[in-house]
Amino acid sequence: MKKKLISVFQYLIFLIIGIGLLWLVFQKQDLNKIIIEFQNANYFWIFLSILVGILSHVSRAIRWNLLISSIGYKTKTTTTFYAVMIGYFANMAIPRIGEITRCGIVSKSNKIPLNAVIGTVIAERIFDMLCLLILIIATIAFQFAFLKDFLNKMLIEPLLSKFSFNTISIIILCIGIIILGLAFYFGYKLLIKILKKRRFFYKLKRLVVGFIIGIKSIKKIKRKELFIFHTVFIWAMYVLMLYLCFFAIKSTSNLTFVDAITITVIGSLGIVAPVPGGIGTYHFLVTITLVELFNIAKESAASLAIIVHESQAVMMIVLGVISLILIFFLNKKNKENEEI
Repeated sequence: MKKKLISVFQYLIFLIIGIGLLWLVFQKQDLNKIIIEFQNANYFWIFLSILVGILSHVSRAIRWNLLISSIGYKTKTTTTFYAVMIGYFANMAIPRIGEITRCGIVSKSNKIPLNAVIGTVIAERIFDMLCLLILIIATIAFQFAFLKDFLNKMLIEPLLSKFSFNTISIIILCIGIIILGLAFYFGYKLLIKILKKRRFFYKLKRLVVGFIIGIKSIKKIKRKELFIFHTVFIWAMYVLMLYLCFFAIKSTSNLTFVDAITITVIGSLGIVAPVPGGIGTYHFLVTITLVELFNIAKESAASLAIIVHESQAVMMIVLGVISLILIFFLNKKNKENEEI
């Protein structure tokens, strides 16, 4: 009960943060101008963006199949696609719960140990983080001059103005880091010693072994070139998804594909934040980037952030609900076949 209350409290805190950031985006803005932007938007490009988003999710399902097959199990693309969409749908309610949800669906539908499936998702996320890191490096390389001024104005200068550093404060900071490091090391040793006396430690150990098996699935992938292709394709679709939305609004139609990479990278930080569906965090980061980095009017920047985020959110909700219904009937059919 206590854990549930803590989880609910954390959820509410992050939701409030997201709503607060959303308020920051729209305060002192002319809402009439934003409404006009929506009325004049070209919805053909938004529709294309949604189709591209669906393609990225299909590709993710195929890539996940490659990982699962490498640990000796077979899954259908339809099943993993349903699981992926249900996972995204769940994430919109509670951050990160979607990963466990989709693993549970695939585990139940295909009789695969849950810990092994979770391991494949961890492996998948490692590659996604690698791709994001490569995109960050590429963004810095292509937009160094812009980002330098942007970071100085939005991050470095405000921080330096609030903190003054001298020799004594640096020494105290270093000592503090060393003490924290030692406390963490000895605390970890003591915790392991205590846990070994508990029964659940060995259950946890088996779970970790399952994770490792899943992560090792990367080495066992038979068609590595196909796995790499889908990894690149997924992220290319993410960028294209945003790039197509540029043409929906006149103010952003002159932005380039390289600009889309920059905004995708910064926007991704808002999506991975522990806020339900990236509400507020995505809008805030994308809007401030468009305004400060590309000199787009605030109303147009906010409109684009809403169009990109909400078009994909609607798609995830619709496909998530449809996938829930289809997976229910699929599992029911499989159960009936087993009983025959």
